[in-house]
Amino acid sequence: MKNSLSGSHSTLNLTRSFLLPLALSCSLGSSVFAGTQIESVKIPGAVLKGNPLEDPVERRVAVFSPELPKGSPSPRMVYYLPGYGASSEEFFGFEGWGFQKVVQELADAGIPVRVVVVDCKNRWGGSQYLNSPAQGNYADYVLDEIIPLVEKRFGVAGDPSDRIIAGHSSGGFGALRLAMQRPAYFGAVVALSPDTDLEVTHRHMVMNDTVKHVSQRQLKAYMGPRGKMVEPSSGLIQMVLGLSAAYAPKGPEFPGEFHWPFDEQGRWDDAVWKKWLDQDPVVIARRNPKVFPPEQRIYLDGAEHDSFGAQKGARALRDAIQGQTKVEFYESPGGHSDHVGPRFARGLEWVSGRTVRPIH
Repeated sequence: MKNSLSGSHSTLNLTRSFLLPLALSCSLGSSVFAGTQIESVKIPGAVLKGNPLEDPVERRVAVFSPELPKGSPSPRMVYYLPGYGASSEEFFGFEGWGFQKVVQELADAGIPVRVVVVDCKNRWGGSQYLNSPAQGNYADYVLDEIIPLVEKRFGVAGDPSDRIIAGHSSGGFGALRLAMQRPAYFGAVVALSPDTDLEVTHRHMVMNDTVKHVSQRQLKAYMGPRGKMVEPSSGLIQMVLGLSAAYAPKGPEFPGEFHWPFDEQGRWDDAVWKKWLDQDPVVIARRNPKVFPPEQRIYLDGAEHDSFGAQKGARALRDAIQGQTKVEFYESPGGHSDHVGPRFARGLEWVSGRTVRPIH
């Protein structure tokens, strides 16, 4: 769900406030800190044109490139998917400082990576990085637009072993699902506190009375066209709206519309919940333990005191694919959004076959 490099979060607070202004308000669109350069690369968003939520089409990615000695080979590409409610925009400011440090530290340790932070935020807060007629084609946006454009810009060969997909929370879910969708495209996956095993990690949230008592009239108002839509008063409702748009769209003939997990009388709808589970990485892996190629490296983690129980889902996914591919699970200290920078670095160390750092 929520993404942060430090501190804790609440499912009811989907807005973010930052202590410092954006670091990249200059016309050059780049900055240097601790040896790492940050660049802003505009993405036209061709596949997002006409999206049913009328969300912005042209966006930008934040590219973190380490300082390397002249003549060094190109760093491996790491595509990082932020958690629910976040996008690349935060990483040009306060959130990016931690990544600048991580990227340079890894390079200095002989693990050079170029990290690309994407923007797949939508009206509800997050797209889960999936294609859906209720929100737009965000999987295609990452796979078929962002990655080719960035790799052309930076001259990367594009070999799968040099391409890693990573993310935290909802971004961890997105990393897993995109890797499942295109198995030979990525050499490794780093999923930190990913949204997985939804029966354990999400059902209790969806069963909340606040969600249960949303009426069909309210849903229609929430799904209205931009400028006429009603903003949900609850952050939890807004999150479930976004997850429903990603997991349970009504279909191409009903753009922007999705099924709600409760009927008009507030009764649980098993058929709608099944649509959610059909997108669950754990459910998918239990049906097909060979969903990841045997040569791919999958790093999973979850915090010891994760408020969503994401460590349980990550462990369940490890158990489902263990023996079929190279997989590691690590239970980090703290909460869901604690120590994300060091956890990210640890995952990159593991998929690179290097000694991994302790996290305290």
